[in-house]
Amino acid sequence: MSNLNMNEIMKKIAVVLASLAVIGSVASCDKALDVKNPNNQTTYDFGYTESDLNEALIACYNRIRLEGTFARVGYTLDAVRGDEVWNSSQQWYLPYDNLNSSGQIDIGDQWPWRDNFHVVNRCNLVLSRINEMENITENLLDIQCQALFLRGLAYYTLATYYQEVPLFTDYAQYSSIESMYAENVSQDQIFDQIEQDLSTAMLTLPSRDKGGEWAKGRATSGAAAGYYARALMFRHKYAEALAVLKDIINGKYGHYELMRDYGDNFREGAAYENNAESLFEVQFLDYGMGGSDEEWTPVNISTNATQGHAVESNYGSQELGSWGDLAASPWLYNLFKAERCTDGTLDPRLYWTIVSYEPEYSAYTGTTNAAYPMGGDPRSNIVYQQEITATPRSNKTQGGLSIAKFTNARNNIYQSITTGLHCGINLRLMRYSDVLLRAAECINELEGPTAEAIEYINIVRRRAGLSDLSLADFGTADKLFEQIANVERPKEFGCENGRGIDLIRWGFFYDKGRLDQIKQHSCYILDTAEGTPVSTQELTTSTASDFSYKYYNSGYEYFPIFQGIRNANKNIHGNSANNGTDNGPEFLQKYGRVHPVTAL
Repeated sequence: MSNLNMNEIMKKIAVVLASLAVIGSVASCDKALDVKNPNNQTTYDFGYTESDLNEALIACYNRIRLEGTFARVGYTLDAVRGDEVWNSSQQWYLPYDNLNSSGQIDIGDQWPWRDNFHVVNRCNLVLSRINEMENITENLLDIQCQALFLRGLAYYTLATYYQEVPLFTDYAQYSSIESMYAENVSQDQIFDQIEQDLSTAMLTLPSRDKGGEWAKGRATSGAAAGYYARALMFRHKYAEALAVLKDIINGKYGHYELMRDYGDNFREGAAYENNAESLFEVQFLDYGMGGSDEEWTPVNISTNATQGHAVESNYGSQELGSWGDLAASPWLYNLFKAERCTDGTLDPRLYWTIVSYEPEYSAYTGTTNAAYPMGGDPRSNIVYQQEITATPRSNKTQGGLSIAKFTNARNNIYQSITTGLHCGINLRLMRYSDVLLRAAECINELEGPTAEAIEYINIVRRRAGLSDLSLADFGTADKLFEQIANVERPKEFGCENGRGIDLIRWGFFYDKGRLDQIKQHSCYILDTAEGTPVSTQELTTSTASDFSYKYYNSGYEYFPIFQGIRNANKNIHGNSANNGTDNGPEFLQKYGRVHPVTAL
């Protein structure tokens, strides 16, 4: 073969190879271009990477900031169910103040149910995806346990609000109508799952001491331990709860301490939020930092969300721009006024709990007392940049003492309330003072009054500037319980979420003496004439305009399950409120007697 022929053959081979290469490259390009639009992802192809799961976890946190979780009614419904808050608007919340909802009202019968199940469902996606994986990294384990905490938190709310709810623990349960339309199970079954979720998270998550995101609001081992103790105490497992509480106190789950200034628990900003007293709080952007769109419900998804809460819109004074829906009871106000600090001043917690005009506030120039957060600054008695010369009315038409906590009333950041999801103060769901007072309660239930129990209480009292309690003054467990339940806890946690849950776990709705007592606590006066002073007089059920539990019927200490939910899911049976069932006999059979009303 000649060299010419060989060259021609080689050229032809080169052309063929080049053509094959082009064809191959085109084929490979077609394969490379065969990608999925990330904006069109579904649950079938999402959540199989660590990056996906971290995004999904953030979405779980996002859902605890909705209307029905903690951005408004999910937080305030339990407050108004308690005996230290009443419905000053006499409109919104009234059936939940009176505890007589018909079961056909969205605000309480449906919204917390809907939004907490959004948290559960998203957590279940995360948990189910991780359970399918073979190699669980440390980061995946952290994601898993944060999801367990958030699911436990959601179910704790659902079980203490609605008593019996469906139990979903696997995302596959949503794959068919039959399994998705599950029946509601007993409260004990729900609490078994809550305890399992929280105890697992408690033993695995890092503590806030690790720093970084763990000190800036993520669920930690301390948060899980605190809520685990709460869950145990709801079912009177005092010995188990005390062991967890003492571990928190001893630093097993990170370092916690009381802030020197009580007010630091209710201020906005990085200098105060996620502080050393906070076990867990819901994160909101500081005032003015968010967008303009209000994300009330799960379908209001916006990249320009305000990312604030509307608790202030309910708690603040209508005279200063709020809706004026909820007010503090005169009983709580007078409880604060009944005991002075060791230096003769008012309990500083009054200042941060109720917006009342006290002439003494302006007389303590230069003091370091926590009641006067700006010390000698003359603005220390200004609310919303206005001088207070009289107590502002919660509601212009009905009167009432407006609530200061989680509002701008004592922060002085802006001049008037912008109603809606705009307040940026983080809602502290559990504080270290709760750990101390719960430890005292557990000891009292197990051993009666002891020096250790009294000391835990005194640690909280000293921060407020009050004198120490003496063990000699508490000869019985009943008497120390009375002090904890109706003096120490309401003054420390007044108008915060949790009092209604306490009244249920203590059995106050199942004992005539206790029911009469909380009726007395919840008395209020309707100051119907504008311009009249807000009433702060001590009241009885015979001298009050009305009281919160006047219309209470057995079983309505829980909120009824919304009738629309029951219509859509025929497997859902009614709870004690739907059926008018007295929970008292079962409570007494499980836990024994209710502490009787005891004089202090």
